[in-house]
Amino acid sequence: MSRICELTGKGRQVGHNVSHANNKTKRVFLPNLQNVTLMSDTLERAFKFRVSTHGLRSVEHNGGLDNWLLKTADDKLSASALKVKRELKKAANTGS
Repeated sequence: MSRICELTGKGRQVGHNVSHANNKTKRVFLPNLQNVTLMSDTLERAFKFRVSTHGLRSVEHNGGLDNWLLKTADDKLSASALKVKRELKKAANTGS
């Protein structure tokens, strides 16, 4: 399982540990990923995602999962999030 947020695309970053003597060794900064269940208001279903805490705050700030998925570019979303986004668009087209 890759360490990438399914909603924001946030992944690992590479940097250095720097000692007092200014020696540099490679290290990895991992995102704070959490397994969460998010509710879709339009589809009236719950979906499980592996989301960074930053991404979770962004989803809540934008008014929920439906609004977040519709406004986010497809290249940032995972395959499961894209599937939910397609279902949302389909439900919006049939509803109007």
